[in-house]
Amino acid sequence: MTALEPRDDADVVATSTPPPTAPTTPTAPTTPPGVGVLSRSYRSLSVGIVSVVLLIAFEATAVGTAMPVAARELDGVSLYAFAFSGYFTTSLFGMVFSGQWADRRGPLGPLGAGIAAFAVGLLLAGTAGSMWMFIAGRAVQGLGGGLVIVALYVVVSRAYPERLRPAIMAAFAASWVVPSVVGPLASGAVTEHLGWRWVFIGIPVLVVFPLALALPQIRRRASGPAEGAARGAADGRRIRLALGISLGAGLLQYAAQDLRWISLLPGAVGVALLVPAVLGLLPRGTYRAARGLPAVVLLRGVAAGSFIAAESFVPLMLVTQRGLSPMMAGLSLAVGGATWAFGSFLQSRPRFEPYRERLMAGGMVLVAAAVATAPSVLIEAVPVWIVAVAWGFGCLGMGLVISSTSVLLLELSAPEEAGANSAALQISDGLSNVVLLAVGGAAFAALGGGAVGSAHEVASAGGGGSHPAAFVAVFLPMAAVALVGAWVATRVRSASRPPAC
Repeated sequence: MTALEPRDDADVVATSTPPPTAPTTPTAPTTPPGVGVLSRSYRSLSVGIVSVVLLIAFEATAVGTAMPVAARELDGVSLYAFAFSGYFTTSLFGMVFSGQWADRRGPLGPLGAGIAAFAVGLLLAGTAGSMWMFIAGRAVQGLGGGLVIVALYVVVSRAYPERLRPAIMAAFAASWVVPSVVGPLASGAVTEHLGWRWVFIGIPVLVVFPLALALPQIRRRASGPAEGAARGAADGRRIRLALGISLGAGLLQYAAQDLRWISLLPGAVGVALLVPAVLGLLPRGTYRAARGLPAVVLLRGVAAGSFIAAESFVPLMLVTQRGLSPMMAGLSLAVGGATWAFGSFLQSRPRFEPYRERLMAGGMVLVAAAVATAPSVLIEAVPVWIVAVAWGFGCLGMGLVISSTSVLLLELSAPEEAGANSAALQISDGLSNVVLLAVGGAAFAALGGGAVGSAHEVASAGGGGSHPAAFVAVFLPMAAVALVGAWVATRVRSASRPPAC
């Protein structure tokens, strides 16, 4: 693939217009200035789709708290990273498939199918008898999650006018606040008193409300194919590339966890599948942070991958190295939900629009500082509440960055490209999670992380026999990646959008 010059690539995306044919579905509506996302005309749709995000948020916070206990009980601490990356690996295929499905037939189908798959995956994980079966359940969850998240972006693109999109993205972020506080507390209590399995089995009941509220509104406002949607051979090619990227990511993750010379073979095959798939599915120039859409897509991956790869190991570190209960370990991250929502709220304010790039660069600096600070609790003299404070600042930075990338992507996407470009954004997010979790998981396993004991063993031994270097090898490289993201954030504005004076 021949890369375009940065300005050319951004301008092509930003100025592309639909062909002169009759539209099959309306473009994003225009509304009077006084109408908001919770006004009468948008209330049901907004509450419904935000409830879907609430479901995903509750799963993420609750499952993260229960994961250390589940991994120990299933004798799978050495495969700990797989439980997270398995989700992201299959979500890569779901994202591309959802983008094609939504562009051709509307977001209603992939949204409904995704929620159903998400619930089935939770049930599979909750009834697993081995760590590999547990990972398989997480993989089914990932497929559903990939379908859902891209479909939601297409709904926002079609159903909301441009001036309301920052507000609905802020509402998505705000929907993480309650799960971030209640999720770890509820999950920890259930894990300690009923068992970790009930954390997974109990979540699917939350699916009924968002389905009943959102789907009728989506059918009315955003159903049908997009005007000028790509069809035929282009769809088939993207699906093949999606299979390649998912299989390649899975092989790479397996090789990183196995740590034997023979594993170099599946690792090489994984890379061979990943490279052409990434070049085919992401905007040209993404790998070099070309200005405009490519830099937006790359920044999303750098931010999400570095932060999630680090966050995945925080509860395990606190449980095994400092002897915290699963509930307390999860609560150490609870404040992050509120600060993430606050950061997303800030980026949605019109007064900050001219300074969006500066907010994003500052957000990435906050993320890097938080990730670098977290492993300081491996020193016994450092109080564990330092993690909560650091993660609060890190989540503030993520709120500024993640919501801003979503807003910028929709600004740079023509209506018929909303599904494909949203899929590219989520692919960057998911693939970065897989790759950085693979790197972090390999370093963690290589330094003896898979041998960490149970929480009560660590507590009774006063931290003896632990492997603090294994955790340091995860956090510090992720902090460095986040710093790279601060530079990428300076390139998200294309030449057609001059910076603020």
